[in-house]
Amino acid sequence: MMLSSGRLTAAALFVTADGAAGLKTKTPQDIRILNLAEPVAAELGLEIVRVRVLSGKRARLQIMADRPDNAIDVEDCARLSRGISGALETEDPISGEFDLEVSSPGIDRPLTTLPHFARWEGNEAKIELDRLADGRKRFRGILAGVEGDNVLLDADGEEDTTLIPFDWITDAKLVLTDALIEANLKARAEAPATTEGDE
Repeated sequence: MMLSSGRLTAAALFVTADGAAGLKTKTPQDIRILNLAEPVAAELGLEIVRVRVLSGKRARLQIMADRPDNAIDVEDCARLSRGISGALETEDPISGEFDLEVSSPGIDRPLTTLPHFARWEGNEAKIELDRLADGRKRFRGILAGVEGDNVLLDADGEEDTTLIPFDWITDAKLVLTDALIEANLKARAEAPATTEGDE
């Protein structure tokens, strides 16, 4: 089933330096930081999953990252934090003092690129859209892969697989289930250990 929307205007999306649509970011400031962080992460064999600058008495820069095998560890986060700190000091994208928090995306991770939806096929996810489609903005179901620029979802309560344009998605994340926890533990057990010498 292809979702339909009452309006045909294109969704407003932030765009990163490489032209990729960004669920990784929410604001122009996030995009600027993403553009600083991605080359550092790539050198370390990591992927930036999401960037958020959170306001408060003291701003907090939250960067989620992962390895291709989904087994990022504390040492990976520490190396990325050290690498990004230098770029942030040089470019100064956040006014005033802030705390830098580099972490894994967690088991119930956000899905921020089209390949994430393919990689996590077979797992349960929640997806939120920027518009009403078939009378709703929120969907939940089992990821069924991707087709072109569309996410396939076996949505709860639907007989047919739902085709969701990736550009309509504003937020998506995996749902924490026993199967997901088991798959995560298995991936960590099979992942090669990293050492300081890998830098």
